[in-house]
Amino acid sequence: MLSENSPAPSSVRTKRYELLTLGDELLLGLTANGHLTYIGAQLGRRGVLLQRNITITDEAEAIVSQFRESWAKSDVLITTGGLGPTCDDRTREAIAEVLGQKLVFEPEIVKAIEARFARLGRKMTDNNLKQAYRFERGEVLPNAHGTAPGLWVEQDGKVLIMLPGPPNELQPMFAEQVVPRLAERGLLLDREAYVQIRSAGVGESALEVKLQPIFDRYGEALSIAFCAHQGQVDVRVSSPSGALSFTQLDEIAAECAKLLGEDFMCYGSDSMAKVAGDLLRAEELTLAVAETATGGMLASAFTDICGASKFFAGGCVCYSNESKMQLLDVPECLLKQHGAVSAENAVAMAVGAAERLGADYGLAITGFAGPCGGTNENPVGTIYIALHSPQGVWSKKLHYPGPRATVNRRAVNAALDWLRRELVRASRGAVVMGGQTGGQNG
Repeated sequence: MLSENSPAPSSVRTKRYELLTLGDELLLGLTANGHLTYIGAQLGRRGVLLQRNITITDEAEAIVSQFRESWAKSDVLITTGGLGPTCDDRTREAIAEVLGQKLVFEPEIVKAIEARFARLGRKMTDNNLKQAYRFERGEVLPNAHGTAPGLWVEQDGKVLIMLPGPPNELQPMFAEQVVPRLAERGLLLDREAYVQIRSAGVGESALEVKLQPIFDRYGEALSIAFCAHQGQVDVRVSSPSGALSFTQLDEIAAECAKLLGEDFMCYGSDSMAKVAGDLLRAEELTLAVAETATGGMLASAFTDICGASKFFAGGCVCYSNESKMQLLDVPECLLKQHGAVSAENAVAMAVGAAERLGADYGLAITGFAGPCGGTNENPVGTIYIALHSPQGVWSKKLHYPGPRATVNRRAVNAALDWLRRELVRASRGAVVMGGQTGGQNG
């Protein structure tokens, strides 16, 4: 439920937010505009729909012109980029001109920049002092991960938030400083505006059909949004009008999760690897992986998780047959008879990974991701995954069309989802590997 002082969802949604992303590198396609994806998602979670994003060049004239227009229309305006020490960083000066505010030198910023250079063992050059100016009627957002601080200005009943361009600097600043400030001022909800149900293994249209009887009971009071990803679909349930409380939304989400059964992955935004990792950690079990075509993507899915060493023993990328034999004890005769892309090899890799690394579970992927390779029996896009568990070892044959990156991503998702489902079944005392009982499923 919202706290007593929180704004209603409907009042938050009336606030107009705009985002200005600055930088020639964005317009030239040299850098992807990840700021829109990140900021839009963060605002959406707190009940705000970003109304517009405009990307402009680093030229002062362009900044002045677009800022003037966006400032006139917005309640909250966010800018990214152009706060650094070089000659093409003009955002601060251009916007100060439009706001009619002076820029004042802030010694505390200089101290922070000097301290950062000292920690890195580097000498600070004089042009870094350009970053030490703030608006005379504004505040500084400290940058713990870089030299350019963010800036906060409240003027004319509006809020201006200026953020540095590097994502590793912008994202912590936004999450840790900007979001709490906006929530304190009633410009964002103090919790997520919706409850998200994350599913796996069921398509978007089939998911809607399955859950629609639940949704129909609430009519227009309930808002539903679907978002499909590779291997999973998210469903967000909300009540923008405030007709349904968050307690009621939690109850609706719980009913959906129960109906979905094993297709329910989690509430919120945890990755499939995180969900599987939590299941392993809860039972004090460990996992090892082996992979060929995916080249480390499967292992990376786990090592991206903080604290993965509690359940992840390690992984092996065995691309050549020699490496499979040397590192995973895959028999040479097996590779000669069945080939590297086969159910038999996938099983041997999964077993080898678990045994060599002393893990309870072993997960393996091999296949032809394309565009070259493939055989009549196993054309490009053929993937074999195998899972070794305390109950036995099984394999699956899959086929995914598309470019190499897509095939690999889908293979990793399929392996992760299979592991997740088996861990869920094992936690319930059910041993039904891959929908079959016993044996190798090729």
